[in-house]
Amino acid sequence: GRRIWEPYYGHRRAVNLGFNSDRTEHVLWRLDHGEIEGIAPKLAVVMIGTNNTGARHDPPGETAAGIQAILTTLRTRLPSTKILVLGILPRGASADDPLRRLNLAINDRVRAYADNQHVFFLDLRWHFLDDRGRLSQDLMPDYLHPNERGYQVWADGMEDMIKKLPGE
Repeated sequence: GRRIWEPYYGHRRAVNLGFNSDRTEHVLWRLDHGEIEGIAPKLAVVMIGTNNTGARHDPPGETAAGIQAILTTLRTRLPSTKILVLGILPRGASADDPLRRLNLAINDRVRAYADNQHVFFLDLRWHFLDDRGRLSQDLMPDYLHPNERGYQVWADGMEDMIKKLPGE
């Protein structure tokens, strides 16, 4: 997604703090150990949880609680920052994939964390699925990780919301 990043986020001086195989507890540890010290972003975009699902099959409530803790930490340490929480992207080829169903259950919980003043929720899954709920290999060849075209769909899907949020 590097070629997609620059035209969408370069002029916004955005920084990517996500890492391969990240889980909620990793993000919390980094937030508690200086990751956001000395910065005051206008917007933080958070999308985390699929690795909790895939790595350990964590129950939806546990992963959602981790996401809530991340949001609480961000709100406490960056009180003027707006937070856009993205629903976990779909995984697995079909709508009945067990890991996708876990992610949907997490998204249902996380959606309730949005207050639409400081924290906003956006579910991009429909941008990645056909009308029968199948995930396109043209966007996610392994049914989990977006390719360049998938990152384009992701960026396009967020752009209107990012422009609407204060501070843009």
